[in-house]
Amino acid sequence: MKPIKFSPAHSNKNFAELVCSNSFKAQNIENATGLLKKELEIGGSLIIEAAYKTQVPAGGALAVDRDKFSEYITDKIKSNENIEIITGEVGKINKDKINIIATGPLTSEILQDEIKSIIGGDYLYFFDAAAPIVSVDSIDFESAFYASRYDKGEKDYINCPMTKEEYEMFYKELISAETVKLHGFEREYIEKNVFEGCMPVETAAKRGEETLLFGCMKPVGIKDPKTGKQPYAVVQLRQDNSEKTMYNIVGFQTNLMFPEQKRVFCLIPALKNCEFLRYGVMHRNTFINSPELLDCCYNLKKYKNIYFAGQITGTEGYICSAASGFAAGVAVAERVLNVENPTVFPRFTAIGALAYYISDESVNNFQPMGINFGIIESSKGKEKIKGGKRFIKQRTAEIALEYMKLWRNSQKYLEKFE
Repeated sequence: MKPIKFSPAHSNKNFAELVCSNSFKAQNIENATGLLKKELEIGGSLIIEAAYKTQVPAGGALAVDRDKFSEYITDKIKSNENIEIITGEVGKINKDKINIIATGPLTSEILQDEIKSIIGGDYLYFFDAAAPIVSVDSIDFESAFYASRYDKGEKDYINCPMTKEEYEMFYKELISAETVKLHGFEREYIEKNVFEGCMPVETAAKRGEETLLFGCMKPVGIKDPKTGKQPYAVVQLRQDNSEKTMYNIVGFQTNLMFPEQKRVFCLIPALKNCEFLRYGVMHRNTFINSPELLDCCYNLKKYKNIYFAGQITGTEGYICSAASGFAAGVAVAERVLNVENPTVFPRFTAIGALAYYISDESVNNFQPMGINFGIIESSKGKEKIKGGKRFIKQRTAEIALEYMKLWRNSQKYLEKFE
């Protein structure tokens, strides 16, 4: 519906706007997110192609220049002669035609009502939060230093060390700082259902004085070059654009008032004079009760012409959402082309594991889930993989990638879309 109408969290006129982190997380295939990216790369995912074309340094993670990433995808879609782009807000779904509803976590109210009328029952909500971005020129490098944890990567993070006394002062002000006033159901939901995967830093801090020391401010694996010792606490900043002028504060998603963000976060010594290029914000995310509604191809059980994809299905995070879109796209393409044996991605692949998780009717109290080896089958057929955890992950990844390569080579119809 952009640029005619924007959600509360969006401001860029282009497609694929990243409104939270600019990181797509780990690239190593022994990490489930890394495996998922590799599977999508083999499958020909535009999201992964765009990410590598617009990559910025981030140690072992895949991070992108968010503006160039969005521009790349927009240009690819607009230049494809097989795609017609219709700009405007959708309020009605034609159930007689095939639809993929991939409206993101901030579906507009008119379309929310239409979706609700189609699926019936209650909607589910969770809340997401975005971290602040600061100007690199305003960081005090008398205190800060470049390094990656355990020296992995090319010193891609800016680290802001804190002493015990500095941390205790920061912690005290953080947990007592003023947050944005929420109204009605929003207040109730954020108190009861704040989403673990993107929890506001002040909410995490209120769980205990040392909580952040085991989370976004953990110092393990980092040495301050000035002292040669591990600091008491560390705040990390991650590059947010290609020019290295913008850095986001890792793990500092927040719902604090803007003046409070400046007051409290400037208590971090290296950020005492920092310039905020974007303050952290909290916004509502919406997802459907997928296990009751969708099958493992993201197809609505009640109306077979309707598919869902993206975070609205309960796939948490950029790459997981992209994977759901990939799987739904494959399902629709094969249906339209009358492919004889339609693809159902197996559970020993990351793509298939996600699809199975969101469609598993035995799941109680369904909540959004990112990819992890806990939901990927560590087997191929009846034979279980045995060995240590690292070996099992490595072999599981190898089997998944072997499958994806065979699948990609066997699906000749995909050449039509290259």
